[in-house]
Parts: sequence; C-alpha cells; structure tokens
Amino acid sequence: MSKRDAFFNHITEGNKTKGDYITLGSAMLDGETVTNAFVKIPLKTMNRHGLIAGATGTGKTKTLQVLAENLSEKGIPVLLMDIKGDLSGLAKPSPGHEKIDERHEKIGLPFEAKEFPIELMTLSEQNGVRLRATISEFGPVLLSRILDLTDTQSGIVSVIFKYCDDNKLPLLDLKDFKKILQYCTQDGKAEFQEEYGRISTASTGAILRKLIEIEQQGGDLFFGEKSFEVEDLMRTTRDGKGYINIIRLTDIQDRPKLFSTFMLSLLAEIYETLPEQGDSGKPELVLFIDEAHLIFNEASKALLNQIESIVKLIRSKGVGIYFVTQNPTDVPEGVLSQLGLKIQHALRAFTAKDRKAIKLTAQNYPDTEYYDTAEILTSLGTGEALVSALDEKGRPTPLAATMMRAPMSRMDILTDKELQDVIDDSKLALKYNDTVDRESAYEILNEKIKAAEVVKAKLDKEEESQKKTRTSSRRSTAQNPLIKVLTSATFIRSVFGIIKKVL
Repeated sequence: MSKRDAFFNHITEGNKTKGDYITLGSAMLDGETVTNAFVKIPLKTMNRHGLIAGATGTGKTKTLQVLAENLSEKGIPVLLMDIKGDLSGLAKPSPGHEKIDERHEKIGLPFEAKEFPIELMTLSEQNGVRLRATISEFGPVLLSRILDLTDTQSGIVSVIFKYCDDNKLPLLDLKDFKKILQYCTQDGKAEFQEEYGRISTASTGAILRKLIEIEQQGGDLFFGEKSFEVEDLMRTTRDGKGYINIIRLTDIQDRPKLFSTFMLSLLAEIYETLPEQGDSGKPELVLFIDEAHLIFNEASKALLNQIESIVKLIRSKGVGIYFVTQNPTDVPEGVLSQLGLKIQHALRAFTAKDRKAIKLTAQNYPDTEYYDTAEILTSLGTGEALVSALDEKGRPTPLAATMMRAPMSRMDILTDKELQDVIDDSKLALKYNDTVDRESAYEILNEKIKAAEVVKAKLDKEEESQKKTRTSSRRSTAQNPLIKVLTSATFIRSVFGIIKKVL
C-alpha cells in the first residue's frame, strides 16, 4: 500500500461518525490535497469548545465563516463577535469564482452559494439590535470581579446591593450605582451606619473611579434597560436554519474593558438561563469570540478565573465557545486545556520569540508519522490549516493539514444599504431599540434626599420662627414703661431704703 493510500485510510477511519457532522475540507499530504479524505467535526462534540488561530491573512475569518454557515444549516444558532467588520456578508450568497471551484474540486465537495439568516447587534452607537444588561443582573460578585475590587471594596458592593434589595431600589444603570455610592457616605450616612455599619469614603471613592473607567469605555450604553434575553439568541427560521447573530464591534477595539465586561456577563447569563442538556447530539448555541486576546489581555486574575470556570461548566448547557486569535499563547493555559477543536492556520517565525511560540504550539497537537508539526505550521498556505478535533467518543481525531472549504456566503461586507435593510427587517430591533428609563435607585434616592431637605427646611423655618418669637417677647418686656420703672436701679434702691426704715 502506498503512503498516500495509507494516509487516506488513516484520515477516513479516524473521521468516521455515526451522528451528524460538519465537513471542514480534505486532508493534505506532502503539500498536495488528498481528494475525499474529508476532515469532519461531529456535532456531538461542538460543545467541547475550540480555537481558531493563525497569523494575519491566513484565513481565520473565512474558517469562522464556514463553521457559522454549516452550524446554521444544521439548525444551530450562532453568536459571532465581529471585531473587524468582516462577517456581515453571511447575509448574501457568494458570487462564486473559478478559484473556489478549483479548490472544491480538489477537496471533493460540490460548491453551492447560499445566504444565511443574520441579526446585526451592537454594544455601542452603531446601528443594530441594542444589547443591554442591568447592574442588578450582574450581582455583587460578578460586578466586583469585573471592576477588579479588593475584598474590602467587594464587601461594600455586597452591602450596597443588600441595602437596595431591602429598600426596593432597582439598580439598572451606572448612574443608579454611582448615586447609591454617594448616598451611603453623604446624605444616607447615618442610616447606613445604623443598619449596615460604617462605610469608608476612601473605599467608595475607589469603586467610583473604577465605575468611571467602565463608563468612559461606553458602559453607559451597555448598562440599562431593556435587558437582552438570552432566548433571543436561540432562534431558528421557519425552514429550520439557525440564526447567525453578529455583534458589530468595529468601534470597540480600544475599549477592551467594555468588551470583556459584556462577554463575561453574557456567558454568566447563558449559564444561569439554559437548562442542563446532558449528552446531546448537537449543541444549543455556539459562540465565536474574534480577537480573543482583547478579553484576556485586560482581564484581572479574578476575571480570568471566572472565565475559566464558566468555560469548564457551560458545555453541560450545550454551549460551545470558540476563541479566534493570532497565536494560541494569547489564550491562558487553563482555558486552552478545555478546548477540544484546534484549527491552526499558518504561523510566522520572524523572531526567536516567534520560533519558541511555534515549538510550544506544536506540542499541543497529537503526534503523527505524516507531519513534522512545527515545520508544517510555518509552511501552510492561505486557506489551509492544521486540524485536531474530537471524535464522538471524545478521542482526538488524526492530525490533518487540511485544505479548507470556501464559505458559501459572500466573502465581503454588506453595503450600507444592505446593512440597513437587515436592521429594518429585524424583529429584535423593534423589541430592544427603544430606551427605557423607568424609576430606579437614582430617581428614588433623589426624591428621598429632596424630601429630607424639605423636612429639614420646614424644621429650620419653625425653629427660626420660634427664635423670633422669643426675641420679640424679650423686646416687648424690656420696652414696657411700668416694667422699666419697677426694674430700674433707682426704684430698687428706694424700696430697699423703705424696708430698712420699717425694720
């Protein structure tokens, strides 16, 4: 048996599945595509998370697009973080190209151009379905971790949440939380001290500065109502396709704190909302986080621990998380060890640090007699990737340098008019894009302070009136002619003289 035939059998046997699957492309040997040596990902293992990595321009975004398309076709909703603005083209079919036909002929897959149902969402002022969450939904623990607070400051946040619960003060947006921080050390200081103990102004000042940092990165747009409901990410069309929800983040790259805040809150909300799924044949939802280093680079140790915990636990809810980044070393070891699928596009070795990173990356892949992993990582072409997945029993599939299939949708962005048409047709935009500013802690505390000031003013006025009355009374007494005579020194001496004579 020739080496090529042995390789074909090795790949084919290792990618056998009983259930449904996604075909990524066909395996390559010695730089040549082996037709019909299909590299597959079983849907059953798509909740085991994954990584798409590679240098700029090697095809990461197109791989993400291919996965999103195929998941949608299988009826699985998808959530994409679109940092670069490259993914809106999913809404339109590919115009096709002879190079695409040539690629698919080598792979052994027919090419079909298709469009997919998308929702355009936003955290910022860009057009799209507005994503929001309230301060109350974060809770004191998650909010403290996002703000990277000390134990003492976290304790104060917990006390503030308790006070608001006890006094029915809704914490909806940043102005609510800022107001209660000020109230507990100023107008409400006595009340707080009596019920919950003394709160340090230095600690509340530090918390306030952390809030302002979030606010400056656009947190005032994110915190508030109407809160986005996780169930709206799980929609399918009438013909059974899963919606591809694209969060437009092109103007948020310089605001990583807001991005990591949103991601952690979303993951926590998904985990809390979805039921345990058990051993299912396919995931309920798949998330792709592009430019994942934006989360990890700005995250505190507490925040990283929280992300790692959620990544470990959330797969039991049928949710898969896929990180897209330039280098696998961008993802912390604790998270990287949880990832079942690794799609590694080419890496570039320009420096000693790059070469060291490539050696480390190669060690994360199964051994194979067909490749020198470290060498092939630098020789892959655009649209080619080293793939290591899990089979239906959770075992690694054969390592395969893969000629990746082309996206079925447009590999370009929508025009402004096409973008607006998608937003205009969105039912979710009608549901979430009206700003709601109902009475919450800010308004209630302002009313409470105002009422206290009215009472104080009234008491001050009454006291001033009583003071004037006493002063007036003393003046009247002093001005009475009879009293003046009776209290004069001459009169008193005369009286004493008469008394002496009598005695």
